[in-house]
Amino acid sequence: MSNPTSMDLSSANPPEDFSPPRKALWWLKKGDLKLGPEWETAHNICQSAEGDKMHDWVHGLCHLIEGDHGNAAYWFRCAGKSSDNQDVTALWEDMVASLK
Repeated sequence: MSNPTSMDLSSANPPEDFSPPRKALWWLKKGDLKLGPEWETAHNICQSAEGDKMHDWVHGLCHLIEGDHGNAAYWFRCAGKSSDNQDVTALWEDMVASLK
């Protein structure tokens, strides 16, 4: 059985059939869950649909990666999610398992 949180990062871009929030998660993982151009791409995806709970949830993760905990907590609240878990990797895995 394959790992539900694994993603093939070998291509230059995420699969076309991924939803935008899932594409943002792909970009974050491609950038090793750190700041950089992949983070910028993921953040832009999230900003493109502010107010959508799934985009807002990933937006919170972007700001957690950035180290802006207050902004991250704001986006988690917008998404209706707890900001108690500050483990970036665990949150990423939860999101990948939850978002299609």
